[in-house]
Amino acid sequence: MSIDVSPSIFKAYDIRGIVGDTLGEDVVRSIGLALGAQAREAGARETVIGRDGRLSGPALSSALAEGFRDAGIDVIDIGMVPTPVVYYATFELGTGTGVAVTGSHNPPDYNGLKMVIAGDAIYGDAIQSLREVVESGSLQSVPESQRGGRRAVDPMQRYVDRITGDVKLARPMKIAIDCGNGVAGAVAPQLFRALGCEPIELFCEVDGTFPNHHPDPAHPENLQDLIRCLRETDAEIGLAFDGDGDRLGVVTKQGNIIWPDRQLMLFAQDVLSRNPGAEIIYDVKCSRHVASFVRAHGGRPTMWRTGHSLIKAKLKESGAPLAGEMSGHIFFKERWYGFDDGLYAGARLLEILARHADPSAVLDSLPDSPATPELHLKTAEGENFALVDRLQREARFDGATDVITIDGVRVEYPHGFALARASNTTPVVVIRFEADTPEALARIQDEFRRAILAVAPAASLPF
Repeated sequence: MSIDVSPSIFKAYDIRGIVGDTLGEDVVRSIGLALGAQAREAGARETVIGRDGRLSGPALSSALAEGFRDAGIDVIDIGMVPTPVVYYATFELGTGTGVAVTGSHNPPDYNGLKMVIAGDAIYGDAIQSLREVVESGSLQSVPESQRGGRRAVDPMQRYVDRITGDVKLARPMKIAIDCGNGVAGAVAPQLFRALGCEPIELFCEVDGTFPNHHPDPAHPENLQDLIRCLRETDAEIGLAFDGDGDRLGVVTKQGNIIWPDRQLMLFAQDVLSRNPGAEIIYDVKCSRHVASFVRAHGGRPTMWRTGHSLIKAKLKESGAPLAGEMSGHIFFKERWYGFDDGLYAGARLLEILARHADPSAVLDSLPDSPATPELHLKTAEGENFALVDRLQREARFDGATDVITIDGVRVEYPHGFALARASNTTPVVVIRFEADTPEALARIQDEFRRAILAVAPAASLPF
């Protein structure tokens, strides 16, 4: 029988919806059955299932497990863990297949699924094909005698041991960590103590209602408690994690936020010192400084499309040792597995900083320019893609030195860049600017404003 399922939950990189509205146990069980059938076709026989700290997690992960078992796939339940620990367990336990039940950084009433089948992240067209299978109701459960089993495994200590066996700090450090009551709090204090740090813990108690602040380090307002802690204590550096632990935020002793594109520069310098000439991948939202910094340190920069699954696939295809995107997903293939892991990225950051007496000075010395945060031009559902398509086809960008269209429109000017790309998760056009000076930034915004209004006169621009 077909199932009534909202198409809106099938996003570009994952599945995500409002629990009790667009996402319920029946839908998740059907998705589990479809994923299980796909895994079986790919030769998989087991899957890892983990969940974040949301209140809906236990029921949804159980429903997902039943779906996989209905498809004849054995389930290894690893309980409440950060998303990177799910990815890690697919390697450690040899399944190649795993699903994290997580709403990531979304509000408490959201939940969703991040999926890896037979070693490949599920995204884009593959997610839409999954939707069609679920909607059709064409899949049948295997006979009872062939149903998959279910067992519990706790991989957390092995995960900590794997990181501490790889990352060595030159000296002990006192740090502050803010987990925003997300699931990273279940392992971050233990991990950083094992690395030799003395962590000051902020909101490390896992609480799916997120009572203190939203667990999303991409927004400055969510980093104010960490900034205050650094100001009032002797902690050297501050690390913040998002709701499921796959993204990292960094704050210096002086309260400066080190955005992920600048983090990526420091990581690239370190990785290139051992891998001269290697390729470093970054997304279209990152600073122009990433490419020049990578080249200056002997690497080959590659700009790519935004989206953790897209970057992950590009990393796998290219063989690059490192990739990162502006949202905070950092992917280490050197010494690690190539998946995005905020906790491991935090450990690698401390490994670099522990070699210096003044970690903040190292971070503050990274190239920087005046830039805007992400600006959102709100549109009707689907209109964001149409608007960006018109920009690609019709817009004139006077004074531009290059127009890059791999993901939206990134216009390079002599003294900065402008970006407009359609969000794959919400009906907005994401806009960002960077320039060498505030005056150049204003000039680029004026030129870009004219270009957008020429093809979309009714657009209500956020700049």
